[in-house]
Amino acid sequence: MAQRHLAVLIWAATLLLKLLVPAGYMIDSDHGHITITICSGTAARTMTMEMPGMHGDMPDHGKSKDHGKAEMPCAFAGLSAAMLRSIDPVQLAALIAFILALGLIATIPPTPLGPAYLRPPCGDHQPTSDPSFHAASSGAIMNRGPRLSVEPVKGIPMLRTHFLVGAAAPCLLLAVPAVAQTHDTPDSRTDAAIVVTGQRDQLKLDNQAQASSRLGLSIRETPASVEVLTQDDLQVRGLRTARETFNDVVGAIAGNVPGNPAVVSLRGFAGNTVSILQDGVRISTSTVVQRDSNNWHYDRVEVLKGSASVLYGEGALAGVINKVTRKPVLGERHLDTLLSVGSFDTVFAAGGVNLPVSSTIAVRADASYQRSDSLYDVDNNDTFSAGLTASALWKPIDRLSLLVAVDHFEDRYDATYQGLPLIPGQYALRPTDAVTSANGLVADRALRRRNYNPQGAYSSADETTVRSRLDWSIGSGWSFALDLTGYTAKRAFLLADSQTFVAPTAAFPNGSFRQTYQDFRHDHQFWNARGVIGNDQSIAGLRNRFSLGVEHNDTDFVSLRQTAPTSALPAVDVRSPAVVPVPTGTAIFTAGNVTFDSKLKQTSVFAEDALNLTPKWLLVGGVRWDHMDLDRATIQNVGGAVDRNSPTFDPVSWRAGTTWDVTPGLTLYAQYTTAVSPVSSILLASIANSRFRLTKGRAYEAGFKASAWGGRASVTGAAYRIEQKDILTRDPANPALAVQGGRQSSQGVELSAVVSPVKALRLSGGVSYTDAQYDELSELVGGVRIDRSGNRPINVPSTTVNASALYTIADKVTAGGFLRHASAFYTETANTIRVAGHTVLDASLSVPVSRQATLTLRGRNLTDAFYGEYSGYPTTNVYIGAPRSFEVALATRF
Repeated sequence: MAQRHLAVLIWAATLLLKLLVPAGYMIDSDHGHITITICSGTAARTMTMEMPGMHGDMPDHGKSKDHGKAEMPCAFAGLSAAMLRSIDPVQLAALIAFILALGLIATIPPTPLGPAYLRPPCGDHQPTSDPSFHAASSGAIMNRGPRLSVEPVKGIPMLRTHFLVGAAAPCLLLAVPAVAQTHDTPDSRTDAAIVVTGQRDQLKLDNQAQASSRLGLSIRETPASVEVLTQDDLQVRGLRTARETFNDVVGAIAGNVPGNPAVVSLRGFAGNTVSILQDGVRISTSTVVQRDSNNWHYDRVEVLKGSASVLYGEGALAGVINKVTRKPVLGERHLDTLLSVGSFDTVFAAGGVNLPVSSTIAVRADASYQRSDSLYDVDNNDTFSAGLTASALWKPIDRLSLLVAVDHFEDRYDATYQGLPLIPGQYALRPTDAVTSANGLVADRALRRRNYNPQGAYSSADETTVRSRLDWSIGSGWSFALDLTGYTAKRAFLLADSQTFVAPTAAFPNGSFRQTYQDFRHDHQFWNARGVIGNDQSIAGLRNRFSLGVEHNDTDFVSLRQTAPTSALPAVDVRSPAVVPVPTGTAIFTAGNVTFDSKLKQTSVFAEDALNLTPKWLLVGGVRWDHMDLDRATIQNVGGAVDRNSPTFDPVSWRAGTTWDVTPGLTLYAQYTTAVSPVSSILLASIANSRFRLTKGRAYEAGFKASAWGGRASVTGAAYRIEQKDILTRDPANPALAVQGGRQSSQGVELSAVVSPVKALRLSGGVSYTDAQYDELSELVGGVRIDRSGNRPINVPSTTVNASALYTIADKVTAGGFLRHASAFYTETANTIRVAGHTVLDASLSVPVSRQATLTLRGRNLTDAFYGEYSGYPTTNVYIGAPRSFEVALATRF
């Protein structure tokens, strides 16, 4: 703990010194007063950034002129000036290779005596989009080594030692002053002012989103709903993690279920029906790979709503979320940092640096660190997450570029929060209407901070991705792109996965909980190769964009799954739970002790086409064929019995859509798409479920995209219907038998808008309405078949609303207000436990403290609303949203 705080203090002191005395200046003494002297021949340069509500460029901030007389430089200024030149490419290449090598050497660290935490690394942030980079990733796979035999070490995941060294290496590069290269021009000095400019096309309708097509279509040209949150948006709204980001998407809600962090509900569907990608690559089902990672590393988050199996294969029934990492920018040298402290002892530190090596090579590195006593303000729930992303871009000519990158993320949640267990109303001290149920269970606010997990239980992940992308514009309208991706991860889920309330007794006068216990592990390795050839030419005088691609990936997934009955853990008091140690040994796992060993090979062929019948009328179509070969074994760890199944699937997905530019600012669109999805996660499905065929889905959507008022107003709207059939239900003739034949559907409307009515004011918002239901579903309860047809699916509110207002005072201070609302939802298919709707209000105040730094004060959940955010397992546990909190953040740019 002391080391962590010391590291944060050193980092903050260094940042403060850099803020007060930037490169090109030095501390001096003048008549007994301490001064900061400008060293001759050295200065910062004018930088620009977009801020909401501001329009038009600020005047140029006067370039200094040569007065013809040389001045004596400050002491040691020559040492700094020497570093202004480009870095030696050979030395930098060697340094990058060293960093990558360290990150790829997998070793098992010794068991520490106590918890260890990552120190805040150095780094930078550059909020730029990179439309040329469509999908990512490169491919070496690490040696498997012993599987599931090493106990994860608290606070030090498998690659922590090398991650620390790799994170420290970019600090060596920061000796280069964060100013532009002068190229030896005498009057190229600039000052450090941040020039505020306005935003046009505020819904980014004319930008490309790699998630929605491989044809380079703009969002306006895409016949589907596409929402983009840039890094600027994330920082302005105070969205720190993946869950907070997904929760801010119009029509979506998200929660941190321990086994499925940052799980998303979108357009009436949830879980594995929403695909989550990183740089355009889908590694596996979102409920397997997604973590509540730090947002600092992403240039933008793209959300394609509606079925998208035609682009990404099985699972993309309700939509796709693509997290696009930051990439190097040629010719730019800058450093960005963010430091924040807040309630619940929460600390966040992040930085990123972009450096030009030459006119054709640039490198970038970003690092982030977050720790908290609990983001939910729950007892014994220390939270840690960190990330390091580094990449190098080589662009020898305009028509050819190569990107190589490595991403590493890790996290750990002690005594994982399972949500608030519901108890009978007569035993509640502070019963609330946040949750109501048919059998009298309520959410007791007096138990708001209680955590019933045993001491030593935790959830963690340690994952590394190596990737590369080659883009080649061949000529005559032809292009080629090649993506290679390698991924390895280890995850652990040790927790009390259910609580059963026991009425008061002499031993427990307040009542008690009996708990089951689980120990689940993932050892996950994946590689992927994708090649796409494209063409943009005219056919019979009509513009036609076409792409044809082939993709192959190989997944090796092993999961240890051990479960213990309620007898494995002692009962705990409802109001004052005793600290119970985590069980040891394997003898307790009598409820289940198996290993899932899955090997999945997938080969895909896909094509897209966009034909302009007229300059204003565009037809878009696509088709994809997947061949999926699964080899699945369930191994009984006691006795060694093996149950094996090797199914194959050959689904075909397609889409057809059109867009029409009615006027220069108004586009109408319509689309029909199909999708496929397994009955449960394909890597974790039981042997019985792996024998079922894939479910089928289809979606209809129509809408509009409009911009007006000189770009100061943008509006999009959509109406949709999604249908899924062949979900599991019960055989009417034999209710004990699970069969396919169930159906689920949703239909709804969405509206998003951004408007700047005056120079200093920006208003934005989105509203959605979803009518979702099980069209045909029955379940077996107590040996009896119960019909659930007409009920609403789990964790699906009918209405969501997002709204924000930003107002800049005197062109300096910006005040912001942010509102989120979700209507009621249910925790189970019977619809007997209802979580009430909620409204959360946040606010911020941002003040520039210098030309290179902005201080922001932010308040979250200002009304201190007590509300259910999401439900998980069991259905009688509801995740309560974080209470009122505050934070102070300092963002800098050099």
